[in-house]
Amino acid sequence: MEAEIWCWIWLVASATFVVGEIAMAGTFFLLPFGVGAAIATVVAFAGADASWQWLTFVVVSGGSFAAVRPLAKRLDRGSNPIGVGSSRLIGEKGVVIADLSPDPEQMGVVRLGREEWHAETADGGHLPSGTQIEVVQIEGTRAVVKAVSKPG
Repeated sequence: MEAEIWCWIWLVASATFVVGEIAMAGTFFLLPFGVGAAIATVVAFAGADASWQWLTFVVVSGGSFAAVRPLAKRLDRGSNPIGVGSSRLIGEKGVVIADLSPDPEQMGVVRLGREEWHAETADGGHLPSGTQIEVVQIEGTRAVVKAVSKPG
């Protein structure tokens, strides 16, 4: 009777870990435990003792966790390989096409690639048209920039 209960406990644990991983997409934290519980379920249905089931769960979960960690770290670096969202612009170089003024009423414009962005300087200073800039921050729909070189 006890062996049959463990079969269902492992099955429910496996489903819970997998659903938990889906709910927390991108973390790859619960998935290795779901794999370990799934393999422990197979061992339990094969009729193995509970101690073997637990040993299987621990070993498979540990191995899965070690195998998935490099992938999780690579995905968690914050890099944006497909270039989506405004944060992709941080560090981009561009040029001022409408003077950046310290006056908050007159926001300047910069060209970053093929896009034009309203911009201001990080120190609130003035940058004339033609100045080469680098984006240091994005605040809503504005780029905060610093001068890389003055127009010559």
